[in-house]
Amino acid sequence: MAFGYHGCYLRIDASNGSAKRVPLSEDVLRQYVGGSGLGVHLLLEEGAAAVDALAPEAPLIFAFSPLVGSPLTTSAKFAVVSKSPLTERVNDSLASSGFAIAGKGCGCDAVVIVGKAPQLSVIVIEDGEVHLESAEEYRGLSCRETEAALRARLGNYRVASIGPAGEKLVRYATISHDGRHAGRGGSGAVLGAKNIKAIAVRGSRRTEWAHPRELTALSRSLSQRSFGPATAKYRELGTAANLLVFNRFGALPTRNFQSGTFEQAIDISPEQLAVTREKTRKSCMACTIGCEHIYSNGKSGVRMEYESLFALGSLCGVGDSDAVLRAAQRCDELGLDTISAGGTIAFAMECVERRWLENANWLKFGDGNALLRAIEMIGARQGLGDLLAEGSRRAAQAIGHNSIAIAPQVKGLEIPGYEPRALQTMALGFAVGARGADHNRSGAYEVDFSEKVDRRNVTLDAVEHAIATEDRAALMDSMILCKFLRGVFEDFFGEAAQMLHHVTGWDATAEELRETARRIVRAKREFNLLAGWTPSEDALPERFLNTPLPNDPEAALSRERLDALVAEYHRQRGW
Repeated sequence: MAFGYHGCYLRIDASNGSAKRVPLSEDVLRQYVGGSGLGVHLLLEEGAAAVDALAPEAPLIFAFSPLVGSPLTTSAKFAVVSKSPLTERVNDSLASSGFAIAGKGCGCDAVVIVGKAPQLSVIVIEDGEVHLESAEEYRGLSCRETEAALRARLGNYRVASIGPAGEKLVRYATISHDGRHAGRGGSGAVLGAKNIKAIAVRGSRRTEWAHPRELTALSRSLSQRSFGPATAKYRELGTAANLLVFNRFGALPTRNFQSGTFEQAIDISPEQLAVTREKTRKSCMACTIGCEHIYSNGKSGVRMEYESLFALGSLCGVGDSDAVLRAAQRCDELGLDTISAGGTIAFAMECVERRWLENANWLKFGDGNALLRAIEMIGARQGLGDLLAEGSRRAAQAIGHNSIAIAPQVKGLEIPGYEPRALQTMALGFAVGARGADHNRSGAYEVDFSEKVDRRNVTLDAVEHAIATEDRAALMDSMILCKFLRGVFEDFFGEAAQMLHHVTGWDATAEELRETARRIVRAKREFNLLAGWTPSEDALPERFLNTPLPNDPEAALSRERLDALVAEYHRQRGW
């Protein structure tokens, strides 16, 4: 077995607490590496594509990587992989925290959970030994409250948990640890369907490195480079720095994508927030970048990212920074993905505006109190919240009036904060994304902001560049490394091969890792095909096709152009 791995995964049946170690061959590990790649491979092995995402037999996978526990910056990450209850397609979400190191320390390269506990429970894993404990006393608690209570009860364990939204099976519920979230696609609902409130891990089993001296030198070099200009904006303002930039480019989604500019953008910008309230910075474990910016909000702080600012701010027309911060904080407490929450609420706001949604006249664009009320109702699945907890696609199917045309989703996953008409390479990335509209599995927006394309009039030349960002992301999510490092590398695949050589001893080459990335992308497609994917899914809602942006008439995307881009993508992929 290669260095950096334990050579097995832990398969737990939540129905009775039994567990067994299942071997992983070195060939499989070399082909899929870890993280998202290994997780999708195990989903296929489990036959998960043919099973309902919330069924007891549906697997939920925590996948680590050979880099976890190493001195490489940003390597303390884990992937949560499952079939999504929101999209019914493959879903992989990533989070950074000590849970990754403690989980791998249990002596396994992944944890696979199947079955359903007879009561709300905690799975406790110590050095690979597993047992269940009751979690009934934590029912209804937030993720942070659950973690604190379990640490007080169990001692020095790392805890990943769900909030009330996961218990209520909200289809975009998150799994959280230490204020960070495996957020998109509803992995929290999958865990909730298994009657599992939390997983507590503690382990002392460490892996060795093939070339520790060289690995230390490489880690030191990478850490030094991570302090450079490629990551400066993340240190200074965090991802929220994108807000005013996107607004200037007419690419900031506003009022359910009815516009690309928001007249109150400055009021919710990080530049303004830094003036009106105290701010502190934090880093993920084993990270030298320090992109996390926490703003004061009463007695506690709120970790604020661009996607939360956009989804709960401009997308809902809310320019009150206090309301946006409270909304983000409440989503964290309930365990809700802020992008899907904001996207679904903004969709409902427009439906109210069009008089398609009855008995909800209180839900209006720009009303911060209405936003907060809707979030509470979603987390409890009460009243209108029960419908909105299903996500915008299912809500549109229930509302009718062809409202699916304005539902801001692809494959059921709500669209992140990138206006597709103004960023047309990203529009392609959204359309073909395996887990739906996704800015983390495709970095196509980087192409739009480069000199390679005209972002408002993209041609087929953009496709190869979009594919390149998707391949790079697939490998980064499997090794696992933070995307914010991407600008630090001069030759990512070559340097990745060097990292893996020092960790595992493999003689991997850059070309081998390019093929590994393509293999992982193909595995996600294979899962979706088995789950029922059809070509019509690789598309955007009608709103974005043949209707220019009101604030930027040149930003228009025809159905014919998008269809041609998608067809060329499939041709170049060999599909």
